[in-house]
Amino acid sequence: MTTQPDSASGFIQKAEFNTKVCSYWLLSGTIAFCVSIIGIPFLLLWIPLGQLFTRRYLASMECILTPKALKVKKGIFVRIEKTIPLEKITDMGMVQGPIMRHYDLHCLTVETAGQSGPGALVSLTGIKDAVEFRETVLAQRDAVSEHGEKVKPTDAPQKDEDQTQLLREIRDSLKNIEDHLGNQNKV
Repeated sequence: MTTQPDSASGFIQKAEFNTKVCSYWLLSGTIAFCVSIIGIPFLLLWIPLGQLFTRRYLASMECILTPKALKVKKGIFVRIEKTIPLEKITDMGMVQGPIMRHYDLHCLTVETAGQSGPGALVSLTGIKDAVEFRETVLAQRDAVSEHGEKVKPTDAPQKDEDQTQLLREIRDSLKNIEDHLGNQNKV
């Protein structure tokens, strides 16, 4: 994992991916082809082509933590690029199945506020030191949230004064209505 404390470079941390993820993807594809009777003949094509595609896919993957966002790029034929504002991240999950445990891999999932549909907005398999990367992202998210909260209270006294003034006006109006109704009842 590349860490860059200098914010002039534009990123805090850049995730590095474990090359074992290619073997994991290859094995997962092989199992999927073996489970399907139709897929068994394609198994002979999958092994050489799968090695090529998994390496190219891994080379296309990038995940960068900036001071305000998480930027993700991946894909061979269809390139996917997502910029996820840190304040929108609600959860970062860790998934590790039995085959992943064998290869010492994790799948990091990112869920955001307002995302449509079930499941994760982004999932990244094979980040080196995934637990550490997750904690760094969540710490930066919390720092961004805390900074946002520190900025808001400066205008809070003005809001309190406005609300107090409004409540006084409402009280005075109610007193006028009561006085007016009281005078009508006397007549």
